[in-house]
Amino acid sequence: MKLLFVCTGNTCRSPMAEAIARRMLAERGLADATVSSAGTSAWDGATASDGGLLVGMENGLDLGAHRARQLTPEIVRDADVILVMGPHLRERVEALGGEGRTWLLTEYASGGRAERAVSDPFGGDLELYRTTFAELEREIQKVVARLSERAHGGAGPG
Repeated sequence: MKLLFVCTGNTCRSPMAEAIARRMLAERGLADATVSSAGTSAWDGATASDGGLLVGMENGLDLGAHRARQLTPEIVRDADVILVMGPHLRERVEALGGEGRTWLLTEYASGGRAERAVSDPFGGDLELYRTTFAELEREIQKVVARLSERAHGGAGPG
């Protein structure tokens, strides 16, 4: 299972989501799952935002090695499940070949019952980053439960 998180710049939401998911998947023993992230308007090689780095550290996650990467058709093609932070991002991913494998993070987490964007903390204060991080943790916990169920033969999207 190859899981891809997509946001705009790949410096805030998707790197935090990647780190959160990697930890949760490891805790669940889903060793065959890989997690990555990319951005639809990323500056290749940019580091995670200061807010993302700080909030990650507060929560025991190190985003220091993260480097942003621009979403490409190859990255999309390589992913099994693509989770985006907002509706406009889904359109871009699908235009790059991700149709049928792309969901809003909140949509996938809820089994198709919720379609709302994850708040973007870019340019905001540390409290906004903390709020976004907590939102990502809640949603990704549901995603990991669904992926775990799917890995053990249960039904689930994707």
